[in-house]
Amino acid sequence: MIPAAFDYTRAASVEDAVTALAGAGDDGKVLAGGQSLLPLLRLRLAAPALLVDLGGLAELRGVRDDGDALLIGAMTTHDEVMKHPLVREHAPLIAQAAETVGDRQIRHLGTFGGSLAHADPAGDLPGVALALDAVMSVAGPSGVRDIAAADFFVDYFTTALGPGDVLVSVRVPKLTGWTTHYEKFHQLAQSWSVIGVAAAVRRSNGSIAEARVALTNMGITPVRARGVEEALTGVPATASSVEAAAGRALEGASPLTDGTASAEYRTHLAPVLTRRAVMAASGL
Repeated sequence: MIPAAFDYTRAASVEDAVTALAGAGDDGKVLAGGQSLLPLLRLRLAAPALLVDLGGLAELRGVRDDGDALLIGAMTTHDEVMKHPLVREHAPLIAQAAETVGDRQIRHLGTFGGSLAHADPAGDLPGVALALDAVMSVAGPSGVRDIAAADFFVDYFTTALGPGDVLVSVRVPKLTGWTTHYEKFHQLAQSWSVIGVAAAVRRSNGSIAEARVALTNMGITPVRARGVEEALTGVPATASSVEAAAGRALEGASPLTDGTASAEYRTHLAPVLTRRAVMAASGL
C-alpha cells in the first residue's frame, strides 16, 4: 500500500527536531531507523502529518563510558550496540538481546532508541531496559529531563514521550560482577518474541545475592518480575531454588492473546523461560 501524504523534514539538530515536532503536536512522528514505522505507514496504521528525520544527527549516535554507567545514543543501531566492546563488557544483556532483533538488515538500520520509543510489547529491548534500571534522557520544549524505564513504558505502543519530545540517549548502569542471559521464544527465526525473559544475577559464596528479571510480551508493557527477584535473593544458586522462584513469573503479568500465541500458552511458557534464563545467567 501507499502511505498517506505527509510532510518531511530532516532535522539539523536536536533542538531543530524538538521545534518541528512541537509545532506538529500529536500529528508529528520521529523517523529513526524506520524499521517499525515504515511498515505502519504503508499499511496506513499510522498517518502522521509530519515526519522528522533524525538520521543526520551524529550527536545521537555512539556509546561512551560515563563512570558507573554507559550512555548509549538513541540513534545507535542494534548492530553497533551488539558489537560495541563497552556494551559487551558492562551491559552484556543488551548485546545478547540486540543479537535476536530481526535479521542483519534490520539490525544495521534499526536503532536502539527507536525500539524503546516504539514500545512494542513484543520488542526485545524494552524489557532489557526495565531489567537494567535504564534511564532515558529526553529533550523537549521545556528542556532535557530524565525518565526511568519503570516510568517510560506506560501503555500499548505508548511511552511517556510527549509532543515535541525526542529520546536523546539511554543511561545504563554498569553491572560489575553480574552475569546475564536473554531467553527468547519465537515461532520463526528473525520474528517477534512470543515471550522474552531478561535475567541478570549476582552470585556470592554459592548463593544468589541479587537478581533482576523482566518479561517481554506478558502484558501491554514490559513486566518487571519482582516476585521472581525476591524469591531468588539470598537463596543457594541451585536448580531447585531457581525452579521455585520461576514459579512466581506470572505475578504482575497480564498475558494477551494475539496472532502468535494465546494468553494460556504464554501463561504456560513464562515460568519455563524464566527458569531457563535465570539458570543460564546463574551458570547452572
